[in-house]
Amino acid sequence: MMKVLDSAIPIACWSCSVGHNESTLFCPHCAKIQPPPSGDYFTVFSLEPKLNIDLAALETEFHRLSRKLHPDRFARAGEQEREWSLADTALLNDAYRTLKEPLRRTEYLLKRSGAEIGEEHSGKDRRDASRTPADLLEEAFDLNMQLEEMRMARAAGETDQELEKSLVAAKTKFDGLLAEVDRDLRAQWNAWDEGGEAERKAAQNTMVALLDRRRYLSNLVRDVTETLGA
Repeated sequence: MMKVLDSAIPIACWSCSVGHNESTLFCPHCAKIQPPPSGDYFTVFSLEPKLNIDLAALETEFHRLSRKLHPDRFARAGEQEREWSLADTALLNDAYRTLKEPLRRTEYLLKRSGAEIGEEHSGKDRRDASRTPADLLEEAFDLNMQLEEMRMARAAGETDQELEKSLVAAKTKFDGLLAEVDRDLRAQWNAWDEGGEAERKAAQNTMVALLDRRRYLSNLVRDVTETLGA
């Protein structure tokens, strides 16, 4: 009969048959490596699914687990354990890269909660006016016209210093708007982490809108940067 060690959803360790949490990389009873867990990135690090996390603790745990999963430790192990060390390492790296970066962590947690985020939901065509934030519609139109003028001038081997200065100024402004979005996103973190169901839903809706806005602004900045650097 399988024993259970502090787990709401236990699975049996392949080596000792003791039940453990399905997100565990190593059996807490016999310390044997486990196959890649089906849990999410937060549970890999035994973290609550929150936006405000202890980044220093995350990094410490990442390095600890990385050392335990290093392929050299499994050089004399069976083929299955060697394969698991590689697969678990890949999962650990993906989880760490996602959770340590604020924007990726926010998008991941919102998607985990069922929010529709990404270009497949916000629209890939940046020229589609229906996808443009209302307050940026006129500026985005003017910017696209200037970008096209700059591309035509460059193609003709000409320079337009006034147009270039205008584009640099536009990039500076949009960089500032991006910083504002990042501040607004962080302001919603506590509402998500600590609020009740209604507060969390409101924070989710706000963050989804902010992420869409950020994506649009990032595309504009990228277009300006690419055109000026051409």
